[in-house]
Amino acid sequence: MRVFNFSPGPAVLPLEVLEKARDELPDWQNSGMSVMEVSHRGKAFVEVATAAESDLRELMSIPANYKVLFMQGGASAQFSLVPMNLSTPQATADYINTGHWSQKGITEAGRYCRVHVAGDAGGGYSRVPPQQELSFSGSARYVHYTPNETISGVEFGYIPDTGGVPLVADMSSSILSRTVDVSKFGLIYAGAQKNIGPSGLTVVIVRDDLIGHARAETPHVFDYKAIADNQSMLNTPPTFAWYMAGLVFKWLKDAGGVRGIGERNRLKAQTLYAAIDASRLYKNSVAKDSRSRMNVTFTLSNPDLDPVFLAAAAAAGLQGLKGHRVLGGMRASLYNAMPMEGVEKLTAFMRDFENRHS
Repeated sequence: MRVFNFSPGPAVLPLEVLEKARDELPDWQNSGMSVMEVSHRGKAFVEVATAAESDLRELMSIPANYKVLFMQGGASAQFSLVPMNLSTPQATADYINTGHWSQKGITEAGRYCRVHVAGDAGGGYSRVPPQQELSFSGSARYVHYTPNETISGVEFGYIPDTGGVPLVADMSSSILSRTVDVSKFGLIYAGAQKNIGPSGLTVVIVRDDLIGHARAETPHVFDYKAIADNQSMLNTPPTFAWYMAGLVFKWLKDAGGVRGIGERNRLKAQTLYAAIDASRLYKNSVAKDSRSRMNVTFTLSNPDLDPVFLAAAAAAGLQGLKGHRVLGGMRASLYNAMPMEGVEKLTAFMRDFENRHS
């Protein structure tokens, strides 16, 4: 029996996708082999890879002057690869710090270039700094930010205006969750394990003029130009994760595309935040204009009830609600594949739990 999985990642996948992959797993396209066994350079898999890129381009309306790369290493690898490909040791990169993951990006980038913190949400990470608080260096090769922070549940409601400096975004937890104008970005990267598919794949969307400037010591397999020139098959890619991503893209198109799923996500988050705000037991500490649609964090007024809440939730088929060890409390991740039914069951459970423990 499947549960409602609110894990922050690896996260819930569409049931239809899982069932299709299950049915095809031992004998893919009557080949007598699993998709995990076929050559990544064979005609059949190349067609899968090409279709996945085409569908992603359609879903996000990616302009023709952007390359789409399917890479390995997770989003954390991009903390290093972005400065290695876009800067030099003497160059400056501007970063906006709004949480755990943007801070990790800042720390890693400091190994490869000079970092200027152009905006900071503060140690509590309960808000997004507005545009007027951002102070750019004026000499940056790029500006980096994290539109959605999974741990603290903070999300930008706007795209920073960088004055023409290439904008780089770690969209690992928000990609494909709402419409976005790709042309406003120089580079977008995202780990797959939240809204795209299983872990092991990282999507990079990069504007053509930012390719071909990697510093000499950049490993060849991490040079964006080398990856682009070889259609993301410079070495063996994570073929199963790529195949699964392709299935998710088709599912998303059938679900109304990014615009359709974005409205569903808005309603899911609205439903859960309304339940929290109406409660005396639960509290969300994020500024209302900075609340994440993807990762809803909340605490209980009596922390001693935390293990009781989690055990009862698990027994009710609600998994993955424990907050990150850095913040504690609870966190419900409402990625694309989480149905409204799951949110409704969670809010009903929360109300019942409060009535029993008030």
